Formats: sequence, structure tokens, C-alpha cells
Amino acid sequence: MARQETIRGLERGLRVLEALEAQPISSLQELHTVTGISKPSLLRVLQTLEQFHLVSRRLGDGRYRAGTNLARRPRRNARYDRIAEAAAPVLDRLCQKISWPSDMMVPAGDHMAIAETSQTRTPFLIKAGGIGSPVNWLMSGVGRAYLAHCPEREKEEILKRLCRSDKPVDRLAREPKRLDRILVETRQRGYAIRDPGFVGGFYGTAPQDDGLAAIALPLLDRGRVHGAINILWVKTAHTLEDFTRRHLADLQHAVEEIVGSLKRKAT
Repeated sequence: MARQETIRGLERGLRVLEALEAQPISSLQELHTVTGISKPSLLRVLQTLEQFHLVSRRLGDGRYRAGTNLARRPRRNARYDRIAEAAAPVLDRLCQKISWPSDMMVPAGDHMAIAETSQTRTPFLIKAGGIGSPVNWLMSGVGRAYLAHCPEREKEEILKRLCRSDKPVDRLAREPKRLDRILVETRQRGYAIRDPGFVGGFYGTAPQDDGLAAIALPLLDRGRVHGAINILWVKTAHTLEDFTRRHLADLQHAVEEIVGSLKRKAT
């Protein structure tokens, strides 16, 4: 009987992995619909697969994805999946420690996109966007953190694309001297901040004042930038100087953890 149960459990696990092969990012309901496995049993299977790093759960929305160390057909965003998987537990611990949430963002053409977030973990009423939400390059802290440290050729390609844009948040791409000063200041400061004129909102939509401030750092591994992470807070709760004094070291430690995890997985 125990052998039959073990084989049945293995069969269920393989069915779940097969479902994630077909749809790499899936909710519990979607996996239940595809596999026909009851939700209580499905949760047990997923927990087991997580223990063996064959499946991971996104922090920002609770959806499941096949672990990036599981051999399968390569996907266009596989690299960013690896970064998000490495970032999720780190952002969770950071939010538990300081209460304020963080986003991890990656390049997505003419904007950056949230690949992972701990906004679902914060006790504060903050909703600046879920996974996949687009954020502008030039006015946001994460965008400036990335551009200030990425290779020159990559930066030029990004700016070339933004120069063709008619969106107000991209206007700075056509002011190279001013932008260069901002990026130099960002490197000298040691962290990035939002442009004073940026009040929030998603790329491609009208500005929407979210009442937030942010500090951001690149996920820098020698000359390569994997993405950028921030910490968000309500502007009226702390000044920039006070918040940075309290939490910049926490953000720096989170960067070290994420980059270190990516290095270990690459070896």
C-alpha cells in the first residue's frame, strides 16, 4: 500500500510538472483544472516539489512556476525567471525585517517591469503595481539605478529606443548632458532616487500620485546588471535622509544576497 501511495504521489508530481511545462506560470486553480488533482492534494504535491527546488512560488501573486534548475525547453524570459526566483525569499525577509515593501525590476524594452515584489507582505496600505507592471526608465529610482551601472552599449540601445518615444517621461533621453549628470550623481550618491517630478503611475499611462518615495540599487555583478531593487515608503512617514540612514544598509545586504544566490546557481 505504501508503495502504491508513493507511486501515486510521483505520478501526481509528474502531472504537475507537465502542466507547468505547458504553462510555466500557473495559479493553484489553473493547476487544479489541468491536472484534475484535488486542491488539498495539489498543495501537498507543490510543497514537496518546492522542497526539492523543482517548483517555486512567486512572492508577488502566489502563482507557481517550474524551478529554474529543472531542465526544460528554454524560454525567452528564463534569465529573468532565475533572477525573480533568487529575489523572492530575499525580498520576503527584507519586508519582514523593515515592514516596507520592495520591487525587483528587469528590462522590458522601452520600460522596466516588476518581476517580483513584496507589496503583498507589507502591513502598510501600499499598492504600486503587481508583477508585470511597467515602470519608466528615466524618472524612476530603479531605472536610474540600472542605467547608471549597466554597460555603455546596453545603455545606448535603451536610450536610442527612448529617443523615438513621444511620452513625457522619456523626454530626458533627448537631453544627454542632463541625463549624464543625473547618472553620475546617482553613482556618486551610492543609490538611486526618483526624479523630484515623478509622482508615480505606470509607463504609458497618465501620472498618478502614489504618495511614495523610493531608494534603489542595481543587482550588479561585476560589469553586468541583472536588474534593480528598491524599497518603497510613504513620503510623509520619513524624509529621504532619515529613511536612507535607517535602511540603505538593508537594501545593500539584499543586493548581495540576490547576486550571491545567482552566482551559486550559475556554478
